[in-house]
Amino acid sequence: MTSLHSVETPAALIDVQRMQRNIERMQTRMDHLGVRFRPHVKTAKCPDVTRAQVAAGARGITVSTLKEAEQFFAAGITDILYAVGIAPDKLPRALALCQRGCDLTLIVDNIDAAHALNDFGKAHGATFEVWIEIDSDGHRAGIKPEDDALPEIAHALQKGGMTLGGVMTHAGSSYDHSTPDALRQIAEQERAAAVRAAQRLREAGLPCPAVSVGSTPTALSAEHLEGVTEVRAGVYVFFDLVMHNVGVCTLDDIALSVLTTVIGHQQEKGWAIVDAGWMAMSRDRGTQKQTHDFGFGQVCTDSGTVLEGYVLSGANQEHGIVSCRVDVDHDIRQRFPIGTRLRILPNHACATGAQHPEYKVLLSDDSIETRPRFYGW
Repeated sequence: MTSLHSVETPAALIDVQRMQRNIERMQTRMDHLGVRFRPHVKTAKCPDVTRAQVAAGARGITVSTLKEAEQFFAAGITDILYAVGIAPDKLPRALALCQRGCDLTLIVDNIDAAHALNDFGKAHGATFEVWIEIDSDGHRAGIKPEDDALPEIAHALQKGGMTLGGVMTHAGSSYDHSTPDALRQIAEQERAAAVRAAQRLREAGLPCPAVSVGSTPTALSAEHLEGVTEVRAGVYVFFDLVMHNVGVCTLDDIALSVLTTVIGHQQEKGWAIVDAGWMAMSRDRGTQKQTHDFGFGQVCTDSGTVLEGYVLSGANQEHGIVSCRVDVDHDIRQRFPIGTRLRILPNHACATGAQHPEYKVLLSDDSIETRPRFYGW
C-alpha cells in the first residue's frame, strides 16, 4: 500500500474526505434552493474529481477551455457549457465536438461574435446552442442587463440559425468581499441581473430557458434564487486561502495542499528551506490584497494540522521559504529538521493544481492513490 511517506515531493495532495464534504455541502445547498448545479471543472481538471461531483447530483459541467470540453466528453460527460466567449478560430473545434455527440453550449457577449457564429454556421450547415453573457458587477466580460445590445444580439443569433438557449453571469467581484452581508448582497445583485436580462429577452418575444449564475461565494451566500435555473461554481471542491479570507470556508475545509520536504535552513533569518517553490505553488499571491496575507501558502504538518503563524513567506522556482509571520524563529532548525514533511495550503487552488501533472489522493484509510490531471487549451 502506498503511503504519504513514500510520496516524492513536491506533490499536489487531495484530502478526499475534505473534498467529499465540500461536494456534499454545495450540492445539498443547491438542492435546498431548488436549482440545478453545474460545477466548473477548471479547478481540478480531473475526471475522477468530476465523477464525484456528478455522483453527488451535479448535472452538466462548466469548462473554461475546449481541451477541458474534449477531455470530459471523452470521459463520458456530454452536457458541457464552454463559459468563455468563443473565438471565431475555435469554431471548427467546437463543431467537431458537437458532431461527435457533445451537447456543447457556447457564449457570446457582443454582436461581432454573434455574426461570426452565424457566418460559420451558414458556411458549415451548423447550429450551436448559444447563451448571452451578462455583466452583473463590472468584474470582467458580459453586457449589462439593460443594454440595447442584449436583444440585438439575441435577434441576430436567432435570425442566423443559432439556438438561443439563455443567459449566464459570473459575480467575480464576490472575491473582493469578506462579510456575510456583503456576500448576500452581491449574490442578490448577480441573481437580479441575470433574471432581468432573461425578462427583457422574453418581453421581446425571444426564448430564454436557461438563467445561469454562479461563483463559489455567491452560491454559498444566496438567500434565494427565484428565476434562476442553474448555478455554477468551481473552487468550492477544494477551497483555498482566498476563499478562507472571503469567509466561505475554514482552513480545515481546504482539500488541496502541496506536500513538501525541508531541505535546508537559514537559522539566523529564521528560515526553513523546502522543495516547493513557485513552480509547485504558483505565483498567485491572491491573499496579498486581503485582510490576512498568507504569503505563498499556509504551513501545516504532514497530517494536515495548521501550524499557526508559519507561512511560505517566499518562493523561488524550486525553493520555498518557511518562516514565522510575527517574529524570527531562531529555533527553526530544531522545529523543522531536515527531512520534515509539511503540507502547504494554497492561495488559489486552480493555479496551484495547474502546476502539477497528477494528484496524490489521500484516502480515508491513509493510503495514497494517483489521479491524473491535464493541462493546456
